[in-house]
Amino acid sequence: MYQKLDTKEITLSNTIFMMDIDTRVFQAIIFQCLAKIDAIGLQEGNLFDNLLGHEIGRVKGIYVIQDQKQNSVEVRIEINIAYGTSIPEKAQEVQNKIVEEITLGTGLRVSSVHIIFKDLISSTLELAEGCSSRHFK
Repeated sequence: MYQKLDTKEITLSNTIFMMDIDTRVFQAIIFQCLAKIDAIGLQEGNLFDNLLGHEIGRVKGIYVIQDQKQNSVEVRIEINIAYGTSIPEKAQEVQNKIVEEITLGTGLRVSSVHIIFKDLISSTLELAEGCSSRHFK
């Protein structure tokens, strides 16, 4: 079978190789990264909601823009952070993890990771104390 193949087709091939990665793949990679990092959480509505059929078509708080010409992606995530956690340190940890995982998993370059800290996460005890009846008199 291969004996009939002209070697010029292999060395001078006009074949164009393309690869597309759906946004949901990037969202899943990012979600897995965030799940491994302490003291942060996604906005309400996450990948699990998406998998269960809620908010079909997107994951709230994770946005990805692909640039086919540059073989790169831009990432924007909206997360909550635990009270008392250093925001600059946590931002660097999240950004580094996302860049590492996307680059290893897809072979694409991450041109930017924009993190928006939307809210503070409190422990259950702090949350309960903050909602005591003295605040609602």
